[in-house]
Amino acid sequence: MTAAQIAAFKANGGINPGDLSTLLLSLLFAVLLLWGVWAMRTAYVGWSEQQLNQRQFLAVVVRFVVIYLVLTYFLLS
Repeated sequence: MTAAQIAAFKANGGINPGDLSTLLLSLLFAVLLLWGVWAMRTAYVGWSEQQLNQRQFLAVVVRFVVIYLVLTYFLLS
């Protein structure tokens, strides 16, 4: 963005574009972590009640870790 565009954005929005970007990324990662905790807890309850086997439980955990790492790589690089 040019200096004029940044000034116009700040004048109309009241926040710097960089600060807004940081806020939105922080909210995205917070929601992603909450979803991951919920998914892993649900999988753990299913595993402890023997509705899921250990392989299925580990698949949920690995999928979440991979999603988190891929999003971290693409969004923070």
